Amino acid sequence: MTTVSRRRRRGPGAAPYLMALPAVVLFIAFFLIPIGYAIWLSLHAMRVRGKGFGVRTEVFVGMENYVTAITDSAMYEALVRMLAYGVIMVPVTMGLALSFALMLDVPRVGLKGFTRISIFLPYAVPGVIASVLWGFTYLPAVSPITRAFTELGLPAPDFFGDVSIYFSIANIAIWGSVGFNMVVLYTALRAMPAEVYEAAKIDGASEWQIAWRIKIPLLAPALIMTSVFSLIGMLQVFSEPNTVKSVTNSITPDWVPLMRIYQQAFIENDVYLGSATSVLLALVTVLLSLAALAVFRLRARRSA
Repeated sequence: MTTVSRRRRRGPGAAPYLMALPAVVLFIAFFLIPIGYAIWLSLHAMRVRGKGFGVRTEVFVGMENYVTAITDSAMYEALVRMLAYGVIMVPVTMGLALSFALMLDVPRVGLKGFTRISIFLPYAVPGVIASVLWGFTYLPAVSPITRAFTELGLPAPDFFGDVSIYFSIANIAIWGSVGFNMVVLYTALRAMPAEVYEAAKIDGASEWQIAWRIKIPLLAPALIMTSVFSLIGMLQVFSEPNTVKSVTNSITPDWVPLMRIYQQAFIENDVYLGSATSVLLALVTVLLSLAALAVFRLRARRSA
């Protein structure tokens, strides 16, 4: 028996496991352990024991924090505001990303490299910095938009109104996330076989017909993935409203769920209740993501 055949029988050995070990360690240390610790905290609370000057002691309270979190009216108001924000952010983000990807995939379009970089560049800007930039853009005293409207003799837009504030915050997220989704969709388009498009052109199909009847159906897996990413981004919105609230009174400290959790854990100094609320929000995120995946896959099968 030769040396090569012996190696094949023995298999790859320990090398693949050793190469995967750093990723496994990081996954356990920075994902599983924090989740386990958050669950542990959510089942405990700080209580004062003894008369007079009692001693603060951490005690097991079971589901008490979860009951408090579920009955928190401020959290339900934050969820409603988050949904209103998501109704604007998710469809507009996906619509713009798909439109840009389809336009860049047209053969006759020039300056594709520059256009791709220009659309993707806002994604490279950290969310806090983008929120600061847009916050000052919205602020009437320094806003170039307000100044332009004023010089034209038009009424200045109110970016911090009861309704317009949702569009203002959603605009920041859209500006920063369209580029990433566009790159994913455009990459999926470039991976499609060119023979399909050539056959459609020979049959007399226009670019619009090719995009609507061929490209978009073939993009279903990438559209599902980016849509789920956008939904998760909606559920995790924090930096945009939390940064902009420093320049307006329209955003309360518990405007969205993550801001409410931050308020509970670090302002009200109840990290146990904040942990319970964060666990519930994580469960909602997982369930909504799975539901969205199921709906998108069902529609993709029906249209196939």
